[in-house]
Amino acid sequence: MSIDLPDVIDAYFKADKKGNAGAISECFTPDATVVDEGNTYTGRDEIRQWRTTTSTKYTYTVEPFSLAEEGGRIVVTSHLVGDFPGSPVDLRYFFVLKDDLIAELEIVP
Repeated sequence: MSIDLPDVIDAYFKADKKGNAGAISECFTPDATVVDEGNTYTGRDEIRQWRTTTSTKYTYTVEPFSLAEEGGRIVVTSHLVGDFPGSPVDLRYFFVLKDDLIAELEIVP
């Protein structure tokens, strides 16, 4: 199933698919925050390091399959399959956009 994601969110998932932490961090505002697995990452440098660590720790594929809006946030539900504990899993990505970049991202099961 193909969904029509906002451009910067589409760029985020495409960069994630390629394992390109630098390209992922460029999807974010300079002071953006990411909350994932109970940790908060602030700014492009921390976000780049978060993605670098995750991509070397696990091998996975992610397929977005649902798009909605909830509480002013864009919610993308994605199916992840890989060599991480609990695989496969559907995760919800809560995005807040600002000036065509990601200002906030929270990833929850």
